[in-house]
Amino acid sequence: MKSNFENNMEELEKIVTELEKGDLNLDESISKFEQGIKISKECNKILEEAEKRITILLEKDSSIEEKSFTAEEN
Repeated sequence: MKSNFENNMEELEKIVTELEKGDLNLDESISKFEQGIKISKECNKILEEAEKRITILLEKDSSIEEKSFTAEEN
């Protein structure tokens, strides 16, 4: 089963493809754009939570040098 993040990214890719085709009217395009922004925010939240979990795990394991994980932006 795919993670929520992967499902969101697939949905976001579909929205981008639909918008790039240019077949939608203005109202549909705005609706798709709003949906894409919502999904993007959900993905960012998931990534932030993963970053916090990784930092906590590194802090718990004293044999590993503590480092904060930072996701690279594209």
